[in-house]
Amino acid sequence: MQFQELNLREEILMAVKERGYDEPTPIQEKSIPSILLGRDIIGSAQTGTGKTAAFALPTLHLLKKHSHTRCLILTPTRELACQIEENFAFYGKHLDLGLGLIYGGVGYGPQRQAIKNGADVLIATPGRLLDLLSQKALRLDRIEILILDEVDRMLDMGFIEDVRKIVRQCPKKRQTLFFSATMPDTINNLAEWALHKPIEISIGMRVSPADTVDHALYPVDAMLKFDLLAYILKKIEDESTIIFFQTKAGADRIAKWLRQHGKQNIAVMHSDHNQRDRAKALQDFKDGKISTLIATDIASRGLDIRGVQHVINYDVPQHSEDYVHRIGRTGRAKSEGEAYTLFSPDQMDKVQAIENLIGQEIPRRLMEGFKYRIPPMTDIPGKAATQQKKRGLMGRGEKFGRKRR
Repeated sequence: MQFQELNLREEILMAVKERGYDEPTPIQEKSIPSILLGRDIIGSAQTGTGKTAAFALPTLHLLKKHSHTRCLILTPTRELACQIEENFAFYGKHLDLGLGLIYGGVGYGPQRQAIKNGADVLIATPGRLLDLLSQKALRLDRIEILILDEVDRMLDMGFIEDVRKIVRQCPKKRQTLFFSATMPDTINNLAEWALHKPIEISIGMRVSPADTVDHALYPVDAMLKFDLLAYILKKIEDESTIIFFQTKAGADRIAKWLRQHGKQNIAVMHSDHNQRDRAKALQDFKDGKISTLIATDIASRGLDIRGVQHVINYDVPQHSEDYVHRIGRTGRAKSEGEAYTLFSPDQMDKVQAIENLIGQEIPRRLMEGFKYRIPPMTDIPGKAATQQKKRGLMGRGEKFGRKRR
């Protein structure tokens, strides 16, 4: 199918063509016609499959021209809100529609002005939106289209009651769209309450890592974990790398240690940092100004970050799905990537939960050349720890990592 066959407005098709797209992705092909017919949608698709355009294109088509605030989009993080706004701005560049961006960590002035101007589309995070609603800065009783993006992530972050409060302030007669990478039972319960006879669309629900990602577990004593991280970073030199942490304090602490050990080409990104610093860290990483981004799961999903060559989990992720999302930051667009997860035997229950989810055992490996001093346990359940070569990691005396092409 070609985009021209979806009966979108010519102005939108012009923008799609300018972005270089001719054919819709499966989630776009299946979602757009139903949205244009006014149906409620529950759309499930992995990150990177074009979910944003799947709801942005038909929404822009339905809004037609500037009027008043008719569309509200809720999303869990400021970064995702900014990314959605960028997509709406690009695809709607030939239309007379106003956009408003609402999130915390910045001043209220520009956001109040966008509301006053009657932005046709408001893209918001739940917390700041509730603040403005409590201040009577806006009303949602004229919303025609309500979109919840990355719904599962919003629930994971504890926004479920905030989302319910916001939905209650929207008209009962509206079109509601849910988009998410996964659909746990909690989302189904919310959907039954918020949607009317929704069409369910599930595309490419992969709960296993892409075959372009070489991933493995590296057992290490807790006392040597930082040393092993520093060793890996030295081996991969300045190749594009994201290091994931469970906590914000852990991310800050390791960043401080790495800088003390001479690695300056890094940035930190988590929710305690102000929006300006977060945006700069992300943009510098995208632009290649820094090679290593240290982040919490705020960077694991939804964001369009290309060219990441390595992912390092400093800890085994708390939630099994996050393992797939994190290592999915690399090996994208048919390129190859490597993912390392550092773990100790007391985290074995988390490892087994991940292996149950993805339906495969994750290889256990020892890092060639690293002086463990305290020998790690290799007789851990699952596949035996291996030192076999897999794309530049082990054996044959080959260089750790891959050269850029």
